This record gives sequence, C-alpha cells and structure tokens, in this order.
Amino acid sequence: MFDVLIIGGGVSGVSCALIIGSALKRPYAEGKKVGIFTHQKASSLQNGLYNNAYGIPAGTTGQQLLEGSLEHLETLYPAVEQFANEKVLNVEGTAGNFTVTTNKDTYQAKIVVVAIGSAGNFDFEGLMQYVIPNKKALPEKNRIQLTNDDHLVAEGLYAAGTLAGQRSQLAIAAGSGASVGTDILTLWNEGKPTQYHDSVPKE
Repeated sequence: MFDVLIIGGGVSGVSCALIIGSALKRPYAEGKKVGIFTHQKASSLQNGLYNNAYGIPAGTTGQQLLEGSLEHLETLYPAVEQFANEKVLNVEGTAGNFTVTTNKDTYQAKIVVVAIGSAGNFDFEGLMQYVIPNKKALPEKNRIQLTNDDHLVAEGLYAAGTLAGQRSQLAIAAGSGASVGTDILTLWNEGKPTQYHDSVPKE
C-alpha cells in the first residue's frame, strides 16, 4: 500500500514528487511510502524550448528538463520510488483504497495524484465521470480536464497541471504540482497549513 502514487513524470507530477520527497523525514511524513509513474512518451514537454520560465536557464529544452528533473528526484529524494517503464491504464477506488493498474502490475494507494496532461484521448475508465472540456484551452484543441476544487477531484484524488484546468505554461504546471504536494503534506500534518523547503545554513 502506497500512501501516495503520482501518475505522470512531467512538470506537475515531478514538482509534486519533489515537494513530498523533500519532507519525508519530517515527523508528520516519516515512514510514508510514495511512488511516481514517469512514463512520458506522450509528454508535450519534450518538444518545448524554455526561455521564459523562472529559474531555468534560457535555451533549456524540454527533454533536458524531463531527464534532469528525474535525476534530481532520484539523487536528493531516493525514497520516492520511480516507475519508469510502466504505463498506467486505469485508476479506480476511493480514498484510502485506490487501485492503479499498469501494463505490468497493479498497485494500491491511499492517495492518487493524476498529472498526465490534458489530451483528449484520456481513457482511465475509473475516472471518466470527472472528465469535462478544459476551460482554459481552445475548443478546437479538444483538451479535457477533471472536475476539481483547487486540485481536489474527490477525497484522496487530485489532478495537477493542465488536467486540473491550468494553462499549458511550464511555470503554472510546476506551481500546480507543488500546490498539490503541499496540500498532501498539510493533510498528513493534521490539517495544519504546511510547506517545506531547505534553507542556507547560517555561518
């Protein structure tokens, strides 16, 4: 049983994983089991060139970000288990007892974060009741989103990035994933508003 499973190795999914991974040694998160499915062949990030994203050197490509962010996650927060070669096929269940089915196995999770983009070919049978047209995309793009209230689709189920109805902008997607991460930390910390970051040691 995973405490959290994140579906999607793009900007919002990895941002969420980084936030949660950074806090796993805190008392409220100690012992939590977290995983992320990073299958990303369909990621729209791959074709991007980023000159206007805060903190990212101009000229950085999407492919560099995809590879570098997963290396970053593995190096600093190895407790977050990465599944690189499994494609998620379905999500079903309720809070505390979700089943995530891939092309290779099935997994149980208390919380699921879906961060796979807003392509119109979304086909997770267990989540289709939440699918609506994306409110911030051109209709001809045939983009979708999941109904949600500040990323929360249903108890224990979150959407992040464009699948939550956010615009397709790297900085927005990153913030969306980070927001979900802090919401989960807050949940674990008995509802106390929680965010976590390191600080430069004082000399």
